[in-house]
Amino acid sequence: MSPFAHIRQMIVPQALAALVMFAAPAAMAQTTGASFVENFDKLDSTFWYLSDGWNNGAHQNCTWSKDAVTVANGQLTLEFRQKQTADRAYTCGEIQTRQRYGYGTYEIRMKAATGSGLNSAFFSYIGPTDKQPHDEIDFEVLGKNTNEVQVNQYISAKGGNEKLVPVAGGADKAFNTYAFIWEKNRLRYFLNGKLVHEVTNPAKIPTHPQKIFASLWGSDTFKDWMGTFAYNGPVSMQVDRIAFTALGEKCKFEGSVLCTLN
Repeated sequence: MSPFAHIRQMIVPQALAALVMFAAPAAMAQTTGASFVENFDKLDSTFWYLSDGWNNGAHQNCTWSKDAVTVANGQLTLEFRQKQTADRAYTCGEIQTRQRYGYGTYEIRMKAATGSGLNSAFFSYIGPTDKQPHDEIDFEVLGKNTNEVQVNQYISAKGGNEKLVPVAGGADKAFNTYAFIWEKNRLRYFLNGKLVHEVTNPAKIPTHPQKIFASLWGSDTFKDWMGTFAYNGPVSMQVDRIAFTALGEKCKFEGSVLCTLN
């Protein structure tokens, strides 16, 4: 199970979280963001929010830091490094969109970090901190075994939909393209343009607009899932591109999975 965004909702008291889940409006009635292609020529703080000065819970052994997020030469770097904060010995990097997005195609071209106890993640998420039910769609590369990527989704905080997909050559050795196409009655996961998993049960498909995240973080406690943490120096997750294409629109850039499907 992928627990880390799930832990985010612990920020909201349990009773309030339950109330929010029942009170939330119909999902796609909300205003959602337009299509975009981010090539990281710069880091636009009006579009991206940099997580800074907090963590997702006791399971996370690093503090989110804007200093762990850099952009140079058309590439985003999220770093995990040893740096003491008020309550953590390490800092780590995460960006998230300020806008929420609905049905469509979500894509990232990235190179994952190496190291047991680390997680390089690309995902969409919404939850009680945004006064919404917890919905989520994940790609996660665990540094203990970078020869595979885990896909998963949560619907109203219910997960258990994990699947491990092999990454030829290793997710930490070269850039790979991860994409999912989210529709009302179908969710498809792609790796380098190849369909690797498909979900057609509507009960297992999220319905609420979500923000888009990229993050690198670590854990001392999730040993069964992420492996035993061991720090061997700074490591980084590198991102060449993140893109979203609204449902029904054509591919926006060369290399998009939509260009091969249309």
